Amino acid sequence: MIQNPLRHLQHPIAFDEIKVEHIEPAIEALIADAEQALANIAATQNTDYAATFEALEKATADLESALGVIGHLESVQSSPELREVYNRVYPKAYRFLAQIPLNAGVWQSLRACAQDTAQQTQLNATQQRFVQLTCDHFRRHGAELDDTLKQELNELDRQLVEHCNRFAQNVLDATDKVEWHITDEDLLQGLPQSAREAARESAQQKGYEGWRLTLHGPSLSAALTYLDHRGLRQEIWEAYHRRASEGEASNVPLITGILKLRQRKAQILGYAHFGDLVLADRMAQKASQAQAFLNDLATKTQAHWEQENQALRDFYHAQEGKDAPTLAPWDLGYYAEKQRQARYDFDEEALRPYFPAPQVLEGMLTLASTLYDLRIDLCDLPAWDPSVKSYAIRNHKDQLLAYFYIDLYPREGKRGGAWMNPLLTGDPLGPSKQPHVGLFCANVQPPTENTPALLSIRDVETLFHEFGHLLHHALSTVSVRSLAGTNVAWDFVELPSQIMENWCWEKDALALFARHHATGESIPDELWDKTKQTRQYRTANAMMRQLGFAHTDLAMHTLYDPAKDGDVLPFARQLLQRFSATTLPSDYAMIASFTHLFADPVGYAAGYYSYKWAEVLDADAFSRFKKEGVLNPAVGAAFRDTLLSQGNNRKPEELFQAFMGRPPRAEALLERAGLHTASQPH
Repeated sequence: MIQNPLRHLQHPIAFDEIKVEHIEPAIEALIADAEQALANIAATQNTDYAATFEALEKATADLESALGVIGHLESVQSSPELREVYNRVYPKAYRFLAQIPLNAGVWQSLRACAQDTAQQTQLNATQQRFVQLTCDHFRRHGAELDDTLKQELNELDRQLVEHCNRFAQNVLDATDKVEWHITDEDLLQGLPQSAREAARESAQQKGYEGWRLTLHGPSLSAALTYLDHRGLRQEIWEAYHRRASEGEASNVPLITGILKLRQRKAQILGYAHFGDLVLADRMAQKASQAQAFLNDLATKTQAHWEQENQALRDFYHAQEGKDAPTLAPWDLGYYAEKQRQARYDFDEEALRPYFPAPQVLEGMLTLASTLYDLRIDLCDLPAWDPSVKSYAIRNHKDQLLAYFYIDLYPREGKRGGAWMNPLLTGDPLGPSKQPHVGLFCANVQPPTENTPALLSIRDVETLFHEFGHLLHHALSTVSVRSLAGTNVAWDFVELPSQIMENWCWEKDALALFARHHATGESIPDELWDKTKQTRQYRTANAMMRQLGFAHTDLAMHTLYDPAKDGDVLPFARQLLQRFSATTLPSDYAMIASFTHLFADPVGYAAGYYSYKWAEVLDADAFSRFKKEGVLNPAVGAAFRDTLLSQGNNRKPEELFQAFMGRPPRAEALLERAGLHTASQPH
């Protein structure tokens, strides 16, 4: 009998053996195993922690791990066959997991244990926190509802999963199907040589002559920043921002349906709206507090933003004449880059030769090894694509902590953007000695026949960001799986990732990896000084863009009423217009491809503010590294021991205070961006 590699995942994960035909039988069997384990918990007369809460932890571990691997494969090598099976098994598994808090027998056993004072006094602090958070989770997700409402909640969850899966797949399809086959090189005037080479190789892979532009990240970003041809820029911009908003595969009705389902779910569970339901277990606690945070940042950014926009309009008209067309959204990136080059005599593309991807990765791993006293080595694990690299992390005692994979380059069937997945949560320093397993993916410009993959400074930041998430998972020492690694409040989870971006701007860190791919020379001081000067270039626009997404997210999940507000696209467009430097077209439909909000039953829904919330934390926390040494192993050890390794072992504000010795300062973010009240608009 052939063993199913998804039945009980361990390291190394057998990515080379997993087939589509393994998925359905594995998930069916794992659900059955979990059902039996839950039945045992419900039937127990024992109020012992091991028979209740610990058993609950173990009941779904294998199922959740298998779902993580299957979901990962669907996001990196999607195919019609894989998608068909995924669409069958994932909704069923998600519904099963979502309805666990509605299991009256399980809840009765958990509650009996939690109320057994003698039992609770025998638990350590981590176990006591797990008991408390699990009981809170069960109550917040319907454990004490009557049977009728529980049935309705089950049906809502089923529909949410189906809607969100279709949303994500529509975005992937809409992105993959659009391309521009260019045979006249004059249309590519302004495009950097590295981007032209990538476009030529993309065309060759399709059997085309000439060049191929797509909506995938590297191609899109280069086109909108550098293409001189305004008409082509407009086509690309409009196609990107209309993705999945038209035709049979439109996501617009799905968005309306998802918002309606989420709102009803919140009402059933006793909340005024989905925002308060989601934020109940996060640092912000209520949507109103998150909104107040966003409003405060917007108010403090407004004057700088208006000045930046006026300066760009003035520059545009100086370049193109007073009678030039009004600055349009597809002009922003292009003229902003020209303004930056003019203001600072700086072209960001000049940095690419100093950031070859293999060298950046090596330097990133060396930095982590230095800060956190680790050894990180390349290894040879089976993977899902030949371009994927795998690594092992060991501590100073040579104990194996984790394995991880890096998947850097775009390809058809792989979704856009960058992300990290914690595939397996182990217990490397505990009795099992099982390492953690994780990965991160990106979509940077791939190598060509003549040059290695050369990264922009933004690409470098992205890799450091995702590696920060990976370290949060890999360095966890928490014994309870549900509290380990990245299983923290959603508005805290970005701190370990965003703080890593800071090292991309520190000369001592750059010395580890920033060398010219052909000559081996370091970045010249003059070029780096210009780069540093531009870090605060149009930071108010970057801030307002993120605030616009976060504001719109909260409004859709707290205020939107189809009967009163009409179609969701105009509603969202009007909200986003307030934060846009140019007038948005009437068919602007960015939210139809906003996977952060609608590709998951929860995801970043009502939580997009978390990026800015965590930026406050990371800007403030990094100030200690700046003060005591950005490569100081003692500060790195403190960050590792008080925060990175602690998962959800304590409240996030307590973890932050353990590292900094005080609560966070919101001004730290504005100061880093040059937007604090003492500074002048720039």
